[in-house]
Amino acid sequence: MNDITEPEIQAHIARLGTLREAIAQAVVGQAEVVEQLLIGLLAGGHCLLEGVPGLGKTLLVRTLGQALELQFRRVQFTPDLMPSDILGTELLEEDHGTGHRHFRFQQGPVFTNLLLADELNRTPPKTQAALLEAMQERTVSYAGVTHALPAPFFVLATQNPIEQAGTYPLPEAQLDRFLLQVRVDYPDEAEERAILVQTTGAHAAQVPQVMDAAQVLALQALVREVHVGDDLLAWITRLVRASRPGDGAPESVRKFVRWGAGPRAGQSLVLSAKARALLHGRLAANRDDVAALAAPVMRHRLLLSFAAEAEQTGADEVIDALLRDVPFDA
Repeated sequence: MNDITEPEIQAHIARLGTLREAIAQAVVGQAEVVEQLLIGLLAGGHCLLEGVPGLGKTLLVRTLGQALELQFRRVQFTPDLMPSDILGTELLEEDHGTGHRHFRFQQGPVFTNLLLADELNRTPPKTQAALLEAMQERTVSYAGVTHALPAPFFVLATQNPIEQAGTYPLPEAQLDRFLLQVRVDYPDEAEERAILVQTTGAHAAQVPQVMDAAQVLALQALVREVHVGDDLLAWITRLVRASRPGDGAPESVRKFVRWGAGPRAGQSLVLSAKARALLHGRLAANRDDVAALAAPVMRHRLLLSFAAEAEQTGADEVIDALLRDVPFDA
């Protein structure tokens, strides 16, 4: 942090608190979901939101874009959607003065800051894969030409966990590109009543703009500077390695996991812990940051066995057991 002063760091941290308040103007409750989305944004990753329709996922993403003064686009994924509908296509244009014809690349909706990929698992693998390069490389290649995406670039994809008819499950390679899998649950009674009051009145909530793209990029750079101690790094390494079945793995992993998390899970856990620490006003990550994010980081990276399905054991239960079985040696 040699190039940034202490007052500048404190100003960035204070701005994050203002951002939370701005989002709360339009989004009732869902504090944990909001925090995890902000962590994904600060860490420079992408998030997969899982929840039934009607829980305000689109509103949340649009509100985030408004508060951050970023461009927002939403794509409803359907079985007939083609890759060019996402990435863009070339158009043949004619100069009426000279009669000369040339191709011009027409950018698709992926050229934005915040992209909501709604019901991503409803589109065929061919179109799902079209997002892979964009998510990983922040570029789009078309007709041999590479086009850079705007910065920051943040994909928020949604999928319905209940309805499976007419869906195409995301392959493991693409799931691994998501930094976090965020579970969006029903609000509690008080929050649901507040939602009814807020959304059925005459006046819509106004979301103030508190941060621009340059400030988001500065925060993403600051996240990389947050300290992670050697003992915490060692614990993260052991957690990820313990998720893989084999000799020495915890009993819950040997019984319920067919394929464990890869090295990208460890990278994601370190970056997410750094982002959570900064979000909470700290410049060093701790055990609580890792424990809070172990499930969102790893739940979509574990391939469970038939025994887990038979005993109705989910990835979160396996991760809870991992946190108990793999000690943190401070």
